[in-house]
Amino acid sequence: MHLNKDQEDLYRITIDEVKKQIEDIDVKIEKELQKVRERLAELQETKKSLKMIYSGMAKILGVEVEQEDDMLTSSPMSTAKM
Repeated sequence: MHLNKDQEDLYRITIDEVKKQIEDIDVKIEKELQKVRERLAELQETKKSLKMIYSGMAKILGVEVEQEDDMLTSSPMSTAKM
């Protein structure tokens, strides 16, 4: 299909705009992923701290510390999956 000059200009403008929109979305995606990474790091640190407290309290009480796998299988989330 042969395009006249006006059609070609319109298509070039449109393709440039679409390319810019795609790039903008890529930037937004990366920002959201970074937020998720940061939140996961926060949650992992909290979990690590809580596990230390759990282990310390269990030691004081003379209670055997559950393994992480045991803790996971007794959680409400894993029970709900069954």
